[in-house]
Amino acid sequence: MHYSREESLARLTETVEQGQPIIGAGAGTGISAKFAERGGIDLLIIYNSGRYRMDGRGSLAGLLPYGDANKIVLEMGHEVLPVVEDTPVLAGVNGTDPFREMSVFIEDLKRRGFSGVQNFPTVGLIDEESQFRQNLEETGMGYAKEIEMIREAADQGMLTCPYVFTEEHARDMAEAGADLIVSHMGLTTSGDIGAETALTLETAAERVQSHHNAAKEINEDVKVICHGGPIAWPDDAEFVLNNTEGVVGFFGASSIERLPTEEAIENQARDFKHIDI
Repeated sequence: MHYSREESLARLTETVEQGQPIIGAGAGTGISAKFAERGGIDLLIIYNSGRYRMDGRGSLAGLLPYGDANKIVLEMGHEVLPVVEDTPVLAGVNGTDPFREMSVFIEDLKRRGFSGVQNFPTVGLIDEESQFRQNLEETGMGYAKEIEMIREAADQGMLTCPYVFTEEHARDMAEAGADLIVSHMGLTTSGDIGAETALTLETAAERVQSHHNAAKEINEDVKVICHGGPIAWPDDAEFVLNNTEGVVGFFGASSIERLPTEEAIENQARDFKHIDI
């Protein structure tokens, strides 16, 4: 079911006013979406890394040329959208895709039942100082294309929830009309295929705060939540939210569908193997 930007924002605002955090969940499968929704999450996000993640691969597979990211999201939408009952669903859009007329693609997403967009895959995960990132920027496949995609989606009345990695990104996305900025701390740690290199929670909180402050300079109404890196478990998210001002939630992909799945399946299998016969 498609929710308008106004409807989605009203729901998120009500959540914050009730003193609850906004929680978004990545959905790589229908069962992930169904039970995350039953758990009370506020947003569901379908993007190509969800498929790779639930196939047992690292989330960064979504940044590599293993498939057409935007096509994969459409395919996943057929699997996930029909099981969602009452939650806005965002599409992870590869804004740098040179083979999509973005205005047409976003219009198609609305028609299919998506309520908003997020910028993923994102070149923001590629080190800005690397030659590869610089070459992407120089050849028209940089972060500016993702900002343009968010602006187009905002103009079409969709909820926009972009990942940002720097204060400049936060300002630019807020200026482009972002409704909910997701301060990205890098690939999620923990679990079997999680990252081992990450910021400390203390540093992550400081960085999230800086992104929040930068975005609010442009638009006082924009909402800011956190994601990734060392913020892997509920206690981690609680630490960041309690050590920042004005940050109102958390978006979990691996944190909500991969980490609990790894533990639950392994423990269930072990319990069956320990049956006395």
